[in-house]
Amino acid sequence: MSLARLQPRSVGELFLDRVGRTPDALAFTYPEGSGWRKLTWAETEARVRAIACGLRAIGLESENVAAILAGTRIEWVLADLGILCAGGATSTIYPSSTADECAYVLGDSGAVLCFAENEEQVGKLLGQRGQLPALRKIVVFDGAASPDGFVIPLAALEELGRARDGAHPGEFEETCAAVESDSLATLIYTSGTTGRPKGVELTHACWVEQSAAIEESGILDHENPSQLFWLPLAHSFGKMIGTAQLRIGFPTAVDGRIEKLVENLGLVRPTFVCAVPRIFEKVHAKVVQGATEAGGLKAALFTWAVEVGLSVSRKRRAGEAPGPLLEAQYLLADRLVFRKVRDLFGGRLRFFISGSAPLSRDVAEFFDAMGVVILEGYGLTESSAATHCNLPWNRKLGTVGPALPGIEVKLAADGEILMRGPWIMRGYRGRAEATAEALDAGGWLQTGDVGVVDEQGRLSITDRKKDLIKTSGGKYVAPTELENLLKAATPLLSQVLVHGDQRNYVTALVTLDPEALGRLAARHGLGDLSGERAAEHLLVRQQVQRAVDQVNAGLPRYASIKRFTILPREFSEAEGEVTPSQKVKRKAVEQRYRAQLDAMYR
Repeated sequence: MSLARLQPRSVGELFLDRVGRTPDALAFTYPEGSGWRKLTWAETEARVRAIACGLRAIGLESENVAAILAGTRIEWVLADLGILCAGGATSTIYPSSTADECAYVLGDSGAVLCFAENEEQVGKLLGQRGQLPALRKIVVFDGAASPDGFVIPLAALEELGRARDGAHPGEFEETCAAVESDSLATLIYTSGTTGRPKGVELTHACWVEQSAAIEESGILDHENPSQLFWLPLAHSFGKMIGTAQLRIGFPTAVDGRIEKLVENLGLVRPTFVCAVPRIFEKVHAKVVQGATEAGGLKAALFTWAVEVGLSVSRKRRAGEAPGPLLEAQYLLADRLVFRKVRDLFGGRLRFFISGSAPLSRDVAEFFDAMGVVILEGYGLTESSAATHCNLPWNRKLGTVGPALPGIEVKLAADGEILMRGPWIMRGYRGRAEATAEALDAGGWLQTGDVGVVDEQGRLSITDRKKDLIKTSGGKYVAPTELENLLKAATPLLSQVLVHGDQRNYVTALVTLDPEALGRLAARHGLGDLSGERAAEHLLVRQQVQRAVDQVNAGLPRYASIKRFTILPREFSEAEGEVTPSQKVKRKAVEQRYRAQLDAMYR
C-alpha cells in the first residue's frame, strides 16, 4: 500500500485516523445536568459507529443526503460524523428556520432523513411531510417515537446500529473506506441576503485538504490547545473547525447556548475560541459602559489605561519598542484594568479567531490594547469557510491575514478577490447557471468581495462588490466600513445600515442595544425607555448624533452621514432582516424601511 493511500481521503477516515492515534485522549466535553460529561476519542467512535450502522440499517445509501435541524450540541457532532461514516452527506438547517424554510432545504437537497433536536423541530417537519416525498425518517434527539415509526429517538437508532454492527462485523470500516475524496460530504445552504438560498456542495476532499492546511499553517501550535465551541454548526465556520479538530486532536467543549458563553469561558478555560464580530462588539460595549457608569476615579483610570494600551499597541505594531516610562505605565494599566478583562475569558486564552463578517478596527484595537489577541480570518461558504487567517506571529489589524497553504489568490481588474484551491466548492446543487457565474473555466471562485493584498501577502477586505454605494455625484462609498465605525463609536448602537446608492448623500438606519439603553435610562431616571419612546427621545438622539459627528470628522464630505433614523427595534432573524450569522440583509431592510429612508431625502 502506497504512502499516499495511507493519507485520509474522507472525513470518516480522518476521524478514524484520529481515534487510532489517540483513543484515550479527551475529545469532547458537553453539559449534562448540572455538570459536564467527557468523551474520549474511543468513546466518541463507539457512538458514531452506532449512529452510522443505524443509518445503514434504516436504508441510508452512499451520497444520500441526511439533514440536521438542531442547535449546537454534542449530538449534532455525533450525527454528522455518523452520516459521513455511513457514506451519506450532511445538509444543515438552522434551528431558527421556519417550517417553509426547512421544507425548502429538505426538498431541494432531496434529503431522505432528518435529525431534529426536539418535538418543536419535529413539528415543523411533520407539518410539511406531504411536500417531502423523499423524506423517509426523522431521528429526534430529545423526543419520543411516533406511532407509525416515522419518528424515532436517537437512542433507538443507536440501538439498531449496535445490533447491525454485531451482525455485520467489518461493515462499518468497509463502508467508511469506500467513500471517495470527491464524494459529496456537506450541503450548506447560503443564508441568502437576497433570493432563495443556494445549496453549496462541498466534498470530502474540501474538508480533508483544508484541515491539512490549517495544521500546516501552525496557527494552533501552542501547548495543550483546547477549544470552547458555541458557533452554529449549520454554518461553514463551525464545520471548518470541527474537521481541523479531527486532524490536530485538540479537545473541544461543545455548548451552543450563547447566554452561557461568558460563564463557560470561566469554567472551560480554553486556549482559543472561534467567534463572530457581534460578540466582540457586545463585550466592548459592556466593558466601556461599565467603566463609564462607574464614574469618578474608576472611569478616569479606565480611560487612562486604554490610552496607554493603545499607545503601546500602536508602537509594537509599528515595530517600535515603548520607552521605559510608557512600559511602566502599561504594566500598571495591565495590573489594574486589563488583567480583569482577560480574566473574563478564563485566564488561559491565547487568542480568538474572528470570522463570518468584518471586525471593526476600533474594536480590534481596543482588545489589542488590553492584550486580548483577535486573529481575524476570511472565507465563504463556497470556500468551505477559511481561506485566510492572521497568525499569532504574523498578524496585522485591518487585514484577514495571509492565505492558508494551498489556496491561490488574485485580484481582478476591479479589485474583486478571486480564489482557487482544493477546498473550493464543486458547485451549487442543481444550479448549473449559478455555478458557471461563480466558478470560471479556470476554476477561480468569484467571491464578490473587493480587497487589496499587502507586500507580505495579507489580504484586506474593503467591501462587498454588490454593496458598494455610488452616490448620485459619482462617488463610491463602502457602507460596511462606515457601519463598523459608527457601532464602535457608542455602545448605544446595536445595528447600523448605511444607505445612499444613487442618492445625493449618505444616510443611516440605526437600532439601539437594549442593555445599553436600559443603563442610560436608569442613569437619567427615565423609567422604561424602549420602542418608539426611545427612538424619539431627545437624549437618545443626542447620544447617537455625537457618535455620527465623531465618525464624520474622519470622513471625506461625500462619505459623511448627513441624516439618520433610529428604529424602534433591532433587526431580527424572525423578520427576515438578518441572517442566522447576524449579517444584515441589506436589500430586505431597505425594502421594509423604504418610507423611513425616503423621508431622509425630502
